[in-house]
Amino acid sequence: MTVGILVVSHSAAIATGTVELARQMAADVPMVAAGGTDDGGIGTSFEAITDGVGELASADAVVVLCDLGSAYLTTDTALDFLDDADRARVHVSPAPLVEGTVAAAVAAQTGGDAEAVLAAAASAAGSADDASGASRPTDGPEPVDGLPGGAAPADDAGPVDGTVASETVVLVNESGLHARPAAEFVKAAAKHEARVRVNGVDAKSLLAIMALALPKGADVTIEADGPDAEDAVATLVALVRSGFGE
Repeated sequence: MTVGILVVSHSAAIATGTVELARQMAADVPMVAAGGTDDGGIGTSFEAITDGVGELASADAVVVLCDLGSAYLTTDTALDFLDDADRARVHVSPAPLVEGTVAAAVAAQTGGDAEAVLAAAASAAGSADDASGASRPTDGPEPVDGLPGGAAPADDAGPVDGTVASETVVLVNESGLHARPAAEFVKAAAKHEARVRVNGVDAKSLLAIMALALPKGADVTIEADGPDAEDAVATLVALVRSGFGE
């Protein structure tokens, strides 16, 4: 499933910059910036939002993120003019614009469906209620725990098949575990069925990993349980030792 992302801001520069940032971590995800008024001023544009949804017509679903309240109002108005089929594809997230877009983009890059992408965006809100993954009341699907960027699995959940692996490695890249390497880590972790944690947080949640703020020289402890736990740990250890290609 392909999920596209539409970024709606009162500022064209903010919308464009947010998309550019997210593309650094999710190059394959279709994203469109709809910022500013039609004459280049500060505000939102019905036409830009409508055109943005149209540009994402090839995506199976579209997740929209907005910066301020009136951006939601303009978005809701634009969506009201879509036909039923197009309207059903579009889901509006209440997540913070920049953090939510980045988290959503990484979830989409790892193959997440609309529910997973919404859950990833919602995790940026930083509260249990917001991290449920629910979109605005209009149409958003419910969350699925454990999907890329979504809510972390319960800490007391037992191993899937008894296979447990763990290893500690030193972070070698100069800038530490900042946004781009964190995204690479999440994408690699999401390819495995095992439950994976890094320094105690969900390795499939971009924002959880970024919140660790690990600098160069920090110990990175990777733990996994499940059917491919050993492979997951080996893959992620190799990624950290490589410096994420930086």
